[in-house]
Formats: sequence, structure tokens, C-alpha cells
Amino acid sequence: MPAQPDRLATAHPMFLHGRSEEYTDLFGQAPVVFAALSGPEHVLEAASPAFFDAFAAGRTTTGIPVGELVPELARQGVLDRIDEVYRTGTVYRNRGGHLVLGGRRARREEFFDITYEPRRDADGRVDGVTMIAVETTAYHHAQLLAAEQRVLLEQIARDAPLSEILTGMARAIEELSPDMIVSVLLLDPDGLHLRHGTAPRLPGFYNDAIDGIAIGDGVGSCGTAAHRQAPVIVSDIATDPLWEGYRDLAKRAGVAACWSTPIRGSDGRVLGTFAIYHRTPRAPEDQDLALSAAFTRIAALAIERHRAVEAGHAAQEREKAAREDLAFVLEASTAIARQPHYVDCLERMARLTVPALAPLCAVHVVERDRIRRIAVAAATRAEEGLLASPELSIEIDNVVARVLASGTPRTGRVGSCPDGLSAHLGVSGYVCVPLATHGRTFGVLTLLATDRPLDGHVVALAEELARRAASSADNARQFTDRARLARDLQAGLLPPELPEVPGATLAASYHPAGEGLDVGGDFYDVFPLPDDRWALMIGDVCGRGARAAATTGIVRHSARAAARLLDDPAAVVTTINAALTDRTVGEECFVSLVYGELRHTASHLALNLIRAGHVPPLVRRADGTVEEIAQPGLLLGIGPDPDSSPCGVDLYPADSLVLVTDGITEARSTSGELFGEDRLADALGALRTSSPTAGVLLESISTAVAAFAADAAHDDQAVLVLTAT
Repeated sequence: MPAQPDRLATAHPMFLHGRSEEYTDLFGQAPVVFAALSGPEHVLEAASPAFFDAFAAGRTTTGIPVGELVPELARQGVLDRIDEVYRTGTVYRNRGGHLVLGGRRARREEFFDITYEPRRDADGRVDGVTMIAVETTAYHHAQLLAAEQRVLLEQIARDAPLSEILTGMARAIEELSPDMIVSVLLLDPDGLHLRHGTAPRLPGFYNDAIDGIAIGDGVGSCGTAAHRQAPVIVSDIATDPLWEGYRDLAKRAGVAACWSTPIRGSDGRVLGTFAIYHRTPRAPEDQDLALSAAFTRIAALAIERHRAVEAGHAAQEREKAAREDLAFVLEASTAIARQPHYVDCLERMARLTVPALAPLCAVHVVERDRIRRIAVAAATRAEEGLLASPELSIEIDNVVARVLASGTPRTGRVGSCPDGLSAHLGVSGYVCVPLATHGRTFGVLTLLATDRPLDGHVVALAEELARRAASSADNARQFTDRARLARDLQAGLLPPELPEVPGATLAASYHPAGEGLDVGGDFYDVFPLPDDRWALMIGDVCGRGARAAATTGIVRHSARAAARLLDDPAAVVTTINAALTDRTVGEECFVSLVYGELRHTASHLALNLIRAGHVPPLVRRADGTVEEIAQPGLLLGIGPDPDSSPCGVDLYPADSLVLVTDGITEARSTSGELFGEDRLADALGALRTSSPTAGVLLESISTAVAAFAADAAHDDQAVLVLTAT
């Protein structure tokens, strides 16, 4: 008895009876690797450009057996696999398959996720094989890099010696990319030179020569990168002026290109440089820059951890006063972090510094390219009023401007201006500390001394408090930005506006749950199909955030693509389910959905609906009666077969189809009672309007749910209403 074909092979008729033109339409511009092979000789009938680029070195020959075009496939068992699929009629999938492609000079290793499917003629006999593949080489390499990064992070976490961590990092990169040579230089305590950190593949004489190299413009790639505090890319050492004094040394070492990136700490300061050398002139590609950025961050973590450990050992010898200072910073930063708004954070910081650090405090920020005093604090209201006076701030305004420009703290004494701070408040000195996040200075914390000078302890505490307060203030600002971004992303997952469907009116709404900080999983869509048909759907993806957004995009795009090719709602839903199950192997990700297709008849609108584990659709008739369509159907993304069947619904003038997500039916009252499907039906049936529009029905649902629910929705709520006219 012949083997039964895989279900996927029968779920896509476009793969069964396609022609070259259809293949071109489907895959001509797609990055997917596709090839159609005919007959037992596996003659290449058609292929996507991506196939020729990946397997045939750009040759676009067709009409010959694929084994002749790409002889490497036979040696690696690919043709045997194709023979088996052709003989048995069974689909075969190979994830992460390893292939060696190209001739001897262009030999390269690639990884692919490949599916081989039997192609059948009109009588059901196998007449060829289709091959669909996606290159996963970058993903494979990324996995290896991620594993190496985890090892390095574990070493950092257990306080391994810095030299061991840096050397392990360099060797890991060089093993994964043998054409790279890695070097790390560390900032000397004097801040003016770079010292050897690691470079296991550079010659000893070279490492000795650059150990202690000065930081400055034109001092090779690393000295220049540390000086400029920006990446420096030298593609050809032999011609680049930055290497004028070091060309002979580089030639002796056999290096011809060097890309150097400054290693920055969490405060933005340079800790050293991370360099990648090549033995031939070469400019970096995007993946090279990404690799450099990733391992530069790990080097920064290792260096900062090393410094933190050393500082921790020294901290054990500090006196009780130092521990009290730390407790103050922690308590103050916690109190500041509790403030929900940007201005509140900075005002709280100012009040916490008085009198713990100084008797007077002022905070300035840059807003719209102008410096503004945003908070003041003093022991008394009267002193606060004087400190806030514009006439008294002239003496420190210039210092604040210099700190904002440089991003570095400043200390000094206040002058003897008759109308200044010294005369009115007895101020004798100041310390100005920048407020900065992500390398950008946005404000200044100013402490003013009266009776006693501001010593080094006060300056250090002010800097630490400013750093933490700046982070909290930035987080408060980002809270608002994140909510706005979530709203923008959610809007991108919904139709910008509902289309005009002849013979019907449409209305829809979407309300996110909670504070709207994450993208929700509810969605709806309405779009035209060939032959004057229309598709509509509503659904709910489990979870929230980026994963829900990605899954929503898959469902919408899969539905739109499949519906234009498959004249069968059940086949469209099956295609959506296949896209979900293929993507979510090993993950729990499922979708409830109602999908329908609408066509016009002479007297009414005819609908074919598929319900896949979703809230049952409701039909409100013109006379006010409400019907529930409880067609059975499984959730999508759980198994290979959603087991869905269409249900026919006829809508005559003034009849309406109402689709909702479970955020409506599961809205809760103060006692925890669910709104439920019965109350939804009652809200629709209670309307006394003879012929309510889709908008009127939508408003009645929203009003009923708002009146019933106790507080903000715990789940997203979406509604789609279609009324026949």
C-alpha cells in the first residue's frame, strides 16, 4: 500500500497544480529558496532567484536535472532524500540542515530549514517534488555566539580574573571567525594611556610595542578611538594616515586592517578599546559591527565588574560614615524611583539633599534648547523663595551652562556680588553635578555650601545620587513614551480605517487593557477578495507584548495572502493554523478566531463563517431577535488540524453580524461576576430603533459593558459589527 501523503501537501493546492508562471508570481521576489522539480530525474522546472543564489552560484539554468546543476547535493544525500519523497509521496522536513556549497575556491558552509513536498497531478499521482528552504546560517552562528556570551557572563558573575575573561572572549571570537584577530587594551589609571589587556593571536613584540600607547588623534586605530570616544575603522593600514607612525610595526605583525571601538562603562566613560584586526585590507560588514558592539559590551561588563570587585575590597575597610552615606543614597534613590513623573523625581531629589548633603540645592534641566531651573530646596520656605529668585542665580547660571556642555562636575567658590547668593544667603561654595543617561547630559544638580565646605564625600554622594535620580527620571519619561509606542504599534496591527463594503455598514472598536503599556493580542480585519467577495475576521492571540504583536501579524498577513488564492474559508483557516504551528514549535502560542467570507446575492448578503475556539458570533435580526452561531471549532496553533467547518449565515436588510473578543464577555463587575454572552445578547435585543446601524449597535455594546464593569478592563476588548443595508 503506498504511503499516504503528508496533510500539508494536500492543504495547499497552489503547490499541487502550479505552473512556472504561478511559481514566479509566488516566489519571484521572495527571499525564500524555492525549486520545482519534475519527474524521477528531478529536472529543475522553475526556481526562485534565492535558489540560484544559494545553490547554483547565481547560474539560472533550468530544464536539466538538479543534480547536474548542483552536483554537491548528490554527495551530501540531498538527491537521495528527494528520491524518497518522490517514491513515497511523503513530505520530509529537515531543520538546521548543514550543506557545503560552492566549488573548491568558493567553498562555504550554510544551514537551511528545508521542506521537500511531493507534487501531484490532477489524478493524484506524484509527478514531481517541490523544495522550499529558508537559510538559517546567521541564526546558527548567532546561537554559537550566544553560547559563548553566556560562558563569559558566567565567568563575570563568579568574579573570574579579568585577564581570563578577556582572553576567553578573544579566543571564542577567533574560533568562530578564524579571519579575525582580537585585541583589548585597557585604560591606564592615569587616563592618558592604554595598557595591554589581551591579544592571544598577535605577536609578542607587537603587544609589547603598543602596551602603554598614548591616547590621541592619529595614534593608530585604538589610540584614536579612545581619544575620539567613537569607533575608528581603518580598512587599509598601509594607506591610512592614522597609522603613519605604526605601519612598519603592523607590516611585521602581518596585519592590514584594524577596526577599534571604545569600551564604555555604564556612566559613558571610556574603559579601554576593543579591536578587530585582519591580515588583508577589508571594511566591516553589518554583522561585523554587531559582533564588535556585542562583545564590547561584555568587555565593559567584565572591566566594570573587575573594578567593582576591587572597589568592594576597599569598601570593606571604610568607616561607619561611608556605610551611612551609602544607605542614604539607596534610601534616597528608592524614594526618587517611586515618583511616577519626571518633574516629581527631580523635585524629590532636591528635597532629599537638604540638609543631608548641603543646606541649599537647585536643579536645572535643558528643555527645548533652553536651561530652566526646575526645583529648589532649602531649610525654610523663605530661603527657598530667595534661592528661586532670578536675581540671585546669576553667579551659578554660567557654571550650570558649562557643566551641561561638558557633562563633567564642577566645584568652586561663589563671588562677592552685592546682589548675589553670597550676600543674601551666605553661600560660600558650590558643586555642580551632571544629570545624564545614555551618554546625554540633560540637567545639573547644584549643591550650595554656607557654613562648611563641600568635601569629597559630599561630591561623591552627589554624583551617585544624580546618576540614580537621572535614571529614575529617564524611566519616568520612558513610561509615557512606552505607553505611546504601544498605542502606535497596536494601531499598526489594525486596519487604519474600515473599508466601504457595498450593501453593508461597518463599525469597530478596540480598547487596550490596563495602562496600555504592552501591545495586546486582540485584532480584527476586513478586506476585499476577488469576484466581489469580502473577508472579515476577529481574533485574540494569547499573551501580550512583542510576541503577541508578531503572532497577530502572522495571522493577518497569512489570512490576506491565503484568502486571495484559496476560494474556501476552511482552507484559509487551515493555512493560518499551519503558519502558527510551524512558527511556534516548542512554544505555547494559540489564537482564537472567527473568519468569514461574504458575497452578495440579489436579495441578501451570504456569509460563510469559521469559528476556531472564539466567542460565538451573534446575529441580530431586523425584528430585534438575537441568534448565537455556536459552530464548533478548535483553537488555532495547537495541533496540525483545526477541524473547522464553515457555517452559512444569510443577512437580509437591517440584519447585523456582531463579533467580539472575550474581553467583552469576560468583563467583571465589582462582585466579580462576568458580563457574559447573555448580557451581550440582551444589550443588542434591547434596542428599540427599528433599523439600527452598525455604529448604533457598537455604541450599545460599549455602553452596556462600561455600565457593568467595575474598573479598567483586565483584558483587551475588540468589537466588529456588520449590518446589511
